[in-house]
Amino acid sequence: MAKKKAINKDKIIALYMAYILEHGKNPKTVYAFAKLNAFQESEFYIHFASFQAIEKGIFEAFFSNSIQALEKSDDYKIFDARNKLLSFYYTFFENLTANRSYVTHVLNKYESDLKGLKILSGLKHHFTNYINGLGIQMLDIKQAQFEKIQEKALKESAWLQLLLTMKFWLDDTSASFEKTDIFIEKSVNTTFDVLDIAPLKSVIDLGKFLFKEKIHMN
Repeated sequence: MAKKKAINKDKIIALYMAYILEHGKNPKTVYAFAKLNAFQESEFYIHFASFQAIEKGIFEAFFSNSIQALEKSDDYKIFDARNKLLSFYYTFFENLTANRSYVTHVLNKYESDLKGLKILSGLKHHFTNYINGLGIQMLDIKQAQFEKIQEKALKESAWLQLLLTMKFWLDDTSASFEKTDIFIEKSVNTTFDVLDIAPLKSVIDLGKFLFKEKIHMN
């Protein structure tokens, strides 16, 4: 009888990814998966409720590993929001590339299935919180309701951009995924150029000035 192994969350993730890569499909049951790897089925449920929960956790791990790597860099700490986001993208997609066979299998499996949104829900939560914490400058409207709308629109558009980049990366056949790097640079820079509110604020300030002057003149 195989000796039971001490198991933890990271080991379960590693074993699950290895199984997917070797077999191209999920284990038939949690019981079979646990038995194959010499640990108790009950130990699996301490960390995950299902195989789909593991898949969700893996994408969250890709995010957290990327952030941990970035936070070790002194340069990253002094970057502005644009360069922090660029750095995140490059680091995150390095992690995806290091696990491309697994990521491709899972994302293709859910390509036409709404369940695919569920396995990325944890990633979305962490990523949109990250976007919110970058301090990206927006219009100072002085209205709480409009500020919330702006904040939500920014987070949702940033999430959509990440999904589009993941799709581009999945389809990228260039050496070292060079086209994905170009896509990241152009899309992130374009987003920040669109978000550059300095010219718009100048126009608004000019409008306020002219409005006040017109009142005084009348």
